[in-house]
Amino acid sequence: MSDFDNDNIFKKGVPNDAFAGYFIGQSYLNPLVDVNDFLAFVANVTFEPGCRNNWHIHNAKSGGGQILLCTAGKGWYQEEGSPAVELKPGSVVEIRPGVKHWHGAQKDSWFSHVAIEVPGEDTSTEWLEEVDDEHYGSL
Repeated sequence: MSDFDNDNIFKKGVPNDAFAGYFIGQSYLNPLVDVNDFLAFVANVTFEPGCRNNWHIHNAKSGGGQILLCTAGKGWYQEEGSPAVELKPGSVVEIRPGVKHWHGAQKDSWFSHVAIEVPGEDTSTEWLEEVDDEHYGSL
């Protein structure tokens, strides 16, 4: 963990309790901008080994979506109907609005990414079912 802490340039932050119901395992959140003073929410999200969020969709009437900038550790990203993609420092993921997906840490690694919520009209996140242990364990 100490090597990961050194690599995690935007730092772990605090337990992500507000969204704990949408994650398996513990995640941490470190907002990097004040959403009230800026156009987009930008935060470092850290996942303990094995932690992942539920399947979800970023909805928007126009614009919207999310960008992930992977900064430390190893993770996974998967869109519905496609194989999971390994994430590592330097990986960039563009998530279009309306795409069902999930992301999180690999089972043997901490993982961090900067999440950028792309501004849009009538944006919302639709949280769906968990990524079950059988599916996750097969990666």
